[in-house]
Amino acid sequence: MLTKNIKFKKFIIKSKNYNTKSIYKNMIRNYRNGHLKLLSCLSKNYKYSYDKKLIKKYKKYPNFRIIGMGGSILGAEAIYQFLKHKIKKNFFFLNNLEKKFNLLKKEKDIVNLIISKSGNTLETISNSNIVIKNNKKNIIITENKKNYLNDLANNIKAEVVEHKNYIGGRYSVLSEVGMLPAELMGLKENNFKRLNYLIRNKKFVDQLIRNVSSTLELLKKGKYLSVILNYDHKSENLFKWYQQLISESLGKKSKGIFPIISTMPKDNHSLLQFFLDGPKKNFYTFFSVREKNPNKIIKNNLLKSHYYLRNKNLQNITYSHMLATQNIFKIKKIPYRCFEILKRSEETMGEIFCFFILETILLGRALKVNPFDQPSVELIKKETKKILLKN
Repeated sequence: MLTKNIKFKKFIIKSKNYNTKSIYKNMIRNYRNGHLKLLSCLSKNYKYSYDKKLIKKYKKYPNFRIIGMGGSILGAEAIYQFLKHKIKKNFFFLNNLEKKFNLLKKEKDIVNLIISKSGNTLETISNSNIVIKNNKKNIIITENKKNYLNDLANNIKAEVVEHKNYIGGRYSVLSEVGMLPAELMGLKENNFKRLNYLIRNKKFVDQLIRNVSSTLELLKKGKYLSVILNYDHKSENLFKWYQQLISESLGKKSKGIFPIISTMPKDNHSLLQFFLDGPKKNFYTFFSVREKNPNKIIKNNLLKSHYYLRNKNLQNITYSHMLATQNIFKIKKIPYRCFEILKRSEETMGEIFCFFILETILLGRALKVNPFDQPSVELIKKETKKILLKN
């Protein structure tokens, strides 16, 4: 067990120490003495730059649109999809440049949340320019400095919430960026904050350190493709968030991990052959949620050859697919780890976010890359602006 909410099976491989325990202790020491401030947003002690009056003012509205790119929006999308059963509001996400915008008939009934740390993200500026129109219900989350979104806020008289400058976008899910939307969804932001509990949990810490050491061993063996075998359709956006976190944080100096999201069991019929017998550059993460699926196989519609499906529901079949795949992976000595979610809740989401964020920082430190910057992405932004200025 990783926690009471998450069952975890580690990679079954022999690995060296890689000094991972020492790196972990140093990271937690830096967090406690204030030198790694971004981790503070994972704890209950974090002080938000908005107050509850803002939530009360806008919570009465039924429809919300979030406009952002990358880490500014992926966390909120993950929360909305994973915990949709608890949310009564409608949230729409603008996370790319679209040819066609699906605007509501009554745009005045929607609250816009426009999010960009820099306040100058080209796609966010372009999308917000098209959709906000005369809407007077706008909240902007950005850094407290001179930028486009702060100037826009002055022009349209929007509410402004400060994006702390020490929290990078891809690490911001449990800060204002993810928790303001979560509160507007009707969720309890405090329940997501699990860091202080987790770092006191010996089992969690031990599994985290062993997992990082195993991952480093796999990288040493030339395995850098991390394939997520996702058996939960409500976690698709969670792994889009994870995909940015791990690739943007570690993909430097010709090092890193390339995460690939595979939808299971659908991909058994397209990609599994490659996973089993293709190039041996991959390692795998099985991810599933234990919950009932009401869709049962109808006995009267079954032919005799498939009577073994009697009284089975779709969850039984999916789970059997997953166990079968794990059994074959064992036989073929393909490295994998498993996460099984036992309860779909804010606490569980907070624990998943914490595990992946801590894992990423530890891997960055061990690989001697800076897990908090993205220098080459900035090059593309500058080049795009240069081309637009010419045309």
